Amino acid sequence: MKISEIIKVLEKAAPPSYQESYDNAGLLTGNSGWQCTGIVCSLDSTEAVILEAKAKGCNLVVTHHPIIFGGIKKINGKNYVEKAVIAAVKNDIAIYAIHTNLDNVMAGVNNRMADQLGLINREILLPKSGQLMKLFTFVPIAQADQVRSALFEAGAGHIGNYSEASFNARGTGTYKAGEGANPFIGEIGKGHTEDEIKIEIIFPKYLKNNILSVLFKSHPYEEVAYDLVALANEHQQVGSGLIGELHEPLTEEIFLNKTKKAFGLSVIRHTNLQGKQVKKIALCGGAGSFLISKAVAAGADFYLTADVKYHEFFDANDQLVIADIGHWESEQYTIDLLFDILTLNFPNFAVLKTGVRTNPVYYFS
Repeated sequence: MKISEIIKVLEKAAPPSYQESYDNAGLLTGNSGWQCTGIVCSLDSTEAVILEAKAKGCNLVVTHHPIIFGGIKKINGKNYVEKAVIAAVKNDIAIYAIHTNLDNVMAGVNNRMADQLGLINREILLPKSGQLMKLFTFVPIAQADQVRSALFEAGAGHIGNYSEASFNARGTGTYKAGEGANPFIGEIGKGHTEDEIKIEIIFPKYLKNNILSVLFKSHPYEEVAYDLVALANEHQQVGSGLIGELHEPLTEEIFLNKTKKAFGLSVIRHTNLQGKQVKKIALCGGAGSFLISKAVAAGADFYLTADVKYHEFFDANDQLVIADIGHWESEQYTIDLLFDILTLNFPNFAVLKTGVRTNPVYYFS
């Protein structure tokens, strides 16, 4: 199996177009045309992880954090980034990073955090806009079902928790086939009117080429009339952070202990407790202080994230409790998420979880 086949599965789970503009997800070293000998899943692709992959006979490391983030002007092995890149190139190890695109999908990093806490009624905390398009097309009544079904199969028609959503209006189409045409209905040189269905259907922007390809293949007309419109609507299944609810309200102290147990923590940095029951939980794996105001506006009782700076803790304004649980700690279950995605699609292939501790932070007690 080629590495490109594995990448295809990963990019279906978390499309690259969903990554943030500053990010560097994707294939960082190696060649997608290589035959894959095995996969190691990790949060980071440090030199130790690369050497672990080599020792286990794996030539692909699938990692959350990109080891190459900014520009590299020299590769002399003077820091951990250069050492990892040298080790990967020297040993023909491919590194594939699936970073903020995996953060931004509903079934991604934050969803795994929510799993640990048993949250229900989950929603994206800050949905992204500009990720949706709408297709308008016009189909003879007898063929409308087949065209609609093909578009649904290609990934169109999803709105929130609903699928196969479309709007259909009946009308009359007119045309006259010219010389060289091969009309599905009608005769060359004669005007024709046809009862048609106008189909309106939403789809994720990244599927545009595939949607059009399916439309042209399934539509009976030689020349397909269609319109594409970019939508400003928010995509409710794509965006930053997540908010959900506990099954039953808990005291703040009990919830903090629940969080410690769920994430294997020895300590939690947090703002002052509010002395009230906890029900609504917002969270964001990794550095999530940019979502504090969103968590407040959403009425969260707690906001779990990492890398919160001193002055950012003041943004709680006694409206919720901000809890910083650590960057690695918040994202540690991403390794399990990657493992599950890959083993589900390649059940008979060597997919391993790293045994290397990549967390650079230690706690003294």
